[in-house]
Amino acid sequence: MNTSSLAHQFLLRKDICFLNFGSFGACPQPIFDAYQAYQRELEADPVYFITQSGPAYIKAAREALGQYLNAAADDLVLVTNPSYAVNIVAKSFALSPGDEILTTNLEYGACDRTWQYYCQKAGAVYKRQAIRLPLESEQGFLSDFFAGVSSRTKLIFVSHLTSATGLRLPVEAICQKANALGIPCFVDGAHAPGQLPLDLSGLGAVIYTGACHKWMMTPKGSSFLFVDKKIQDQFDPLVVSWGYQALFPSASRFQDYHQMQGTRDFSAFCTLPKALQFMQENNWPAVAKACRQLAHAHAPALAHQLGSHLLAPLTDEFFGQLVSIPIRLNKISPEALHDDFYHRFRIQIPVMRQGNDVYLRYSIQVFNTAADLAQLAAAIDTLMKENTILPLD
Repeated sequence: MNTSSLAHQFLLRKDICFLNFGSFGACPQPIFDAYQAYQRELEADPVYFITQSGPAYIKAAREALGQYLNAAADDLVLVTNPSYAVNIVAKSFALSPGDEILTTNLEYGACDRTWQYYCQKAGAVYKRQAIRLPLESEQGFLSDFFAGVSSRTKLIFVSHLTSATGLRLPVEAICQKANALGIPCFVDGAHAPGQLPLDLSGLGAVIYTGACHKWMMTPKGSSFLFVDKKIQDQFDPLVVSWGYQALFPSASRFQDYHQMQGTRDFSAFCTLPKALQFMQENNWPAVAKACRQLAHAHAPALAHQLGSHLLAPLTDEFFGQLVSIPIRLNKISPEALHDDFYHRFRIQIPVMRQGNDVYLRYSIQVFNTAADLAQLAAAIDTLMKENTILPLD
């Protein structure tokens, strides 16, 4: 695996130490070239692309993605981002007053807001079950989480990899226990595809959403929603368009309702086969493993330097290519600290809020090296000496 050759294929600025692949990903040159080629094809004949060749590209993209995820292509709808997918589900999910959606207190803020909005409209409860941190074991997490189940629980909504805390949650065990209780499970896998092995047929989630523009490296605005065939008809499209009572219906009403959205540039979706080819040609499981090892190797020293601790045992069971370390700030906001890292130290790294807690989260992709984490450590050293960051423990 020639990581140096792979690193040079990314279009990122060379004067910035990029430790935030987790937010929006980044495209390697071959995938970005394919993206621009689709856009040029669209502009060369917009009518033909939108009505003829484009839908064929979308079908090929869903088929390629289905093979990668071990899911039927017609059970996958391509959407712009996981938040869009969560809105599709939350808007149509049947809720009555007093019903509960069970989740954790570690979820992505946009999804929390979506569920809170629709639960409030229905008189239902979005129940954010408290999870004790640091995590000590899978069983400890499951005990904390399932203590929130009640006779009113209608759905479990949980992240595969959490955004602010960077933790890998035991979604396989969650789905298994939820299914045994007769509770459907919806997994927000925004960070999972391309970072973790993913088998949707074996996972047990009836609904799953994931981003392709993060760790699968497609252009921005390409993600997917998976819904089990048995419940697809429960969910209305966010935009009712030509797919409703379609003049030429396909074999899947799910596809007609949700994929046909009128005039838009869906070139990013079309790049999925190219992205999967790029990953296959470059042995991406080995790349991801090397990135995890680099991320994990530096975590103890950085946590010690920050006077802090890790959020779980440092194993693949709990961490992927993201590591978040809790920090304590002194007279500076998380947003201002992010800007200080960027403008003064030339490091792109998120400073994350989760409730009242603040986390410094770094993510490692194939272009990152130990030198990047040494640069981060040097910046932290300066900020600690200035008392901008204070020891936490």
